[in-house]
Amino acid sequence: MNRFLSQLRTEVMLTLRNGEQLLLTLGIPVLLLVFFSLVDVLPTGTDDPVDFLAPGILALAVMSTAMVSLGIGTGFERSYHVLKRLATTPLGRPRLIAAKIASVAVVELVQFAIIVPVAYALGWSPTDPNWPLAVCAVLMGTMAFAGIGLTLAGRLRGEINLAAQNGLYLVLLLLGGMVIPFSKLPTGIRQVAHALPSGALADVLRDALGGVGTQPASSWIVLSIWAVAMPAIAAATFRWD
Repeated sequence: MNRFLSQLRTEVMLTLRNGEQLLLTLGIPVLLLVFFSLVDVLPTGTDDPVDFLAPGILALAVMSTAMVSLGIGTGFERSYHVLKRLATTPLGRPRLIAAKIASVAVVELVQFAIIVPVAYALGWSPTDPNWPLAVCAVLMGTMAFAGIGLTLAGRLRGEINLAAQNGLYLVLLLLGGMVIPFSKLPTGIRQVAHALPSGALADVLRDALGGVGTQPASSWIVLSIWAVAMPAIAAATFRWD
């Protein structure tokens, strides 16, 4: 436990020192929320776009931080041989993976402390929101996306990992129901979207925060599978160098 806490402290400090990356992580979801809430260009199917966008942007923030930011940062740590030194310590891959996922959760607390008030200020008015259930969904989404990001970061060279993380981010953004409703996707693609962690997380958050999920029961199952499988795969396949 002491080794885990020590590594967690290190991961959080490294994140806080990376001001530019932290600014992007905090700022981009807020900018997307404000822009698309005020400029009605997306086929949200709601009277007020923010009602559809707010849960989706929360899901997007999880994906951006847990997969892309963490995955790219860890990939370059491998490329620069920073992690090679940890291979000689008793820390081990599982504790490293757990510490990195926990550090992401800390950043997400700050993100949500900004995004949620902004959404309310834009007119978001969720009906009987179940915040404990939403927190559970976010934690599971964090595990799923961090597992994906670390799996790629632990196997690919830095430059390839950078391209892979950004490419996957774009695919999951477009197909994940975060900013485009599932109903607007072609039938075949819609089924794939529901099987993706992005689609599952966005769906369960909309259900928890407004009761408007499309198929929340199966989305919880999908999200659970990703949340359990991907960190385990990352821990089993991660290479220090």
